[in-house]
Amino acid sequence: MKTFLKPLSAAEEQFYLLQFQRGDPEARNILIEHNLRLVAHVAKKYQGCDEDPDDLISIGTIGLIKAISTFDPCRTSKLSTYAARCIDNELLMMLRARKKRSREVSLYEPIGTDREGNEISLLDIIESPPVDVVEDCFQRENILHLLRHIAEILSPKEYHVICCRYGLNGQEPRTQREIARELSISRSYVSRIEKNALQKLRTLFPKNH
Repeated sequence: MKTFLKPLSAAEEQFYLLQFQRGDPEARNILIEHNLRLVAHVAKKYQGCDEDPDDLISIGTIGLIKAISTFDPCRTSKLSTYAARCIDNELLMMLRARKKRSREVSLYEPIGTDREGNEISLLDIIESPPVDVVEDCFQRENILHLLRHIAEILSPKEYHVICCRYGLNGQEPRTQREIARELSISRSYVSRIEKNALQKLRTLFPKNH
């Protein structure tokens, strides 16, 4: 069983928070090490979710690091109270993301083949409406046309945002907020890039379509 360092006293905590705010990286490490017991305490309530305890501690530690980096003593009196919320939020986000991925895998996993030998997933059976063959062929043609020309008319940043947003090139679709974090820009700026890119892509199709 892992052993953790004892929590800091209130005076010690204030001292190291001040040192960290002044740019001392060692103070940050001390704050993390002495609050790992709190991570373990919060993570314990999720151990019945079939998750590896070490994974829970690792994810919870990310929440602790975020808490220490963003803690404002003027808004919250105790670091432990604020950190517990951040740790809990990080664990919840991880569990929700894994649950979502597990649903996607189960829905998309092949369960057989059709008459032409194409793989069929559970999602195909659940959600497939009656197909208009002519409309389906037209849509496929439009998609291929779009994919052939998308990189030619978009800037590199627009191309990256569109690929991330709509899951192109084998990626999982991502939210504007996730893309904004990756590119270190605001979500509203990502929204503008996406809007401009889509406007450009509309020019690929004739007006009568």
